[in-house]
Amino acid sequence: MNEELSSRERVRLTLEHKQTDRIPIDLGGSDVTTITSAPYERLKSLVGIQLPTKIFARRFQSVFVDAEVQQIFHCDLRPVPYRASRKAKANPSTEMGFIDEWGVSYRRPVDGLYYDIVEYPLAHAAIGDLERYDWPDPDDPDRVEGVAEEARYWFEHSQFALLGPGSSCSLFEQCWYLRGFEQFLVDLMINKEFAHALMRKVLDVRLKMYGNYLEQAGRYLDLVYVADDISMQTGPIMSPATYREMIKPYQKEYFQFIKNKSQAKLFYHCCGNVKPFLEDLIEIGIDVLNPVQVTATGMDPAELKRVYGDRLVFWGGIDTQQLLPKGSPAEVRQETRRIIDIMAQGGGYVLSAVHNIQADTAAENIVAMLNAAFEYGGWR
Repeated sequence: MNEELSSRERVRLTLEHKQTDRIPIDLGGSDVTTITSAPYERLKSLVGIQLPTKIFARRFQSVFVDAEVQQIFHCDLRPVPYRASRKAKANPSTEMGFIDEWGVSYRRPVDGLYYDIVEYPLAHAAIGDLERYDWPDPDDPDRVEGVAEEARYWFEHSQFALLGPGSSCSLFEQCWYLRGFEQFLVDLMINKEFAHALMRKVLDVRLKMYGNYLEQAGRYLDLVYVADDISMQTGPIMSPATYREMIKPYQKEYFQFIKNKSQAKLFYHCCGNVKPFLEDLIEIGIDVLNPVQVTATGMDPAELKRVYGDRLVFWGGIDTQQLLPKGSPAEVRQETRRIIDIMAQGGGYVLSAVHNIQADTAAENIVAMLNAAFEYGGWR
């Protein structure tokens, strides 16, 4: 294909596993395909962009990538995010810590970049406490204020494909943020009544949040984002049997609700070795898998492409643990080309880093990845 497509056309064809002029590139399309603040400042300095940095997700210090930077590097995606709720804006917040709208407390170490959870508000709760808990208000109008206008603006005045809301979307993870990681895993095994009740509460909030958001922005979106890390680097966090009994039914209801509200494709983020769950996730409706953590056990890109390439769009694949922070620009270019050769065959691949680009990454390596993607990413 010699004709140059718009970003929106390119992404839409890729989502249908069809031929494009080149692979789409994502830096900044969501809060898991962006960059943290420190390397972003270096990247802007390198390319001569002088704009104030806006934070996307405070906990991880990820940023909104400016459209001017995206255009320099031929990026194809733009996020349409939630706004902060009234409760989140009213909760105590300092430079070193904050409480989110779910009541989870975060604090940043003196020498740290990210904010760690320091208090799980439902750590000692019983089922009866769930009815009395101060849940987020999913109907808070502040959460969607200006969302329709922003989505319409980018749809009418740019060529970007649009992804929303790009954050605040998990079920399993939100439960353990509230309960504590170890405690919620115990709940899944021996306190199942409580685990089901908590999953139900979180899902009900999410459904109303997404319903309100999609009423505002759904008609403009190409992708809707959901995320739940149910795997770690070496394998599943829980057994597939536990997942199918305790998590999958809620995800299924969640994903089908979103698909009934929008024609957009479903973008699912899960770090680590998610391979044991892929058949289940495909069954309940995911269209896109991100971040394709190729260094995790079992996540060989060639095998993933061979087995799932006709049913999933792969989104990611460029390593952020070793390659981008520790490799040379030449090594980054070489590996970027290798991943493209594997993943772009037959379409269905969007290039981005494996999760957000981290603080120890040189701007030159980011440029090497993005330039290699653009220069080498034509249809093969």
